[in-house]
Amino acid sequence: MSVGVLVMTHPHVGPGLLSAARGVLGPLPLKTAAVEVGFGEATDSALVRANAAIRELEQGEGVLVLTDLYGATPSNLAGKLANVGCRIRRVSGLSLPMLLRVMNYPEQPIDELVGTATAGARNGVVVDHG
Repeated sequence: MSVGVLVMTHPHVGPGLLSAARGVLGPLPLKTAAVEVGFGEATDSALVRANAAIRELEQGEGVLVLTDLYGATPSNLAGKLANVGCRIRRVSGLSLPMLLRVMNYPEQPIDELVGTATAGARNGVVVDHG
């Protein structure tokens, strides 16, 4: 069993990042899904889709929900997923480095993956002074 990964973002962000990750890594080692929350979409509709994705991703080890922007609708809806009946952890600020780092440590339990995700995001920011 392993952790599932739900990428919950504004339109085109999540599927694009998952596609890029597959381009770099090939098949992803963790079960993943993307839920896009449309601009102006009814939040109830997005929440129903996110709940369905969580149930599909859950394999007994929990689901890591990665959102693109803390405080925006996708992240706020992800915060409401705690009542689904499985262990959920949310990390915002999704980037390709974050997603790749998570996928490189598929054996980690969900609480360790949270730290791995945040480290991937931090370490993915590099300023070139040259």
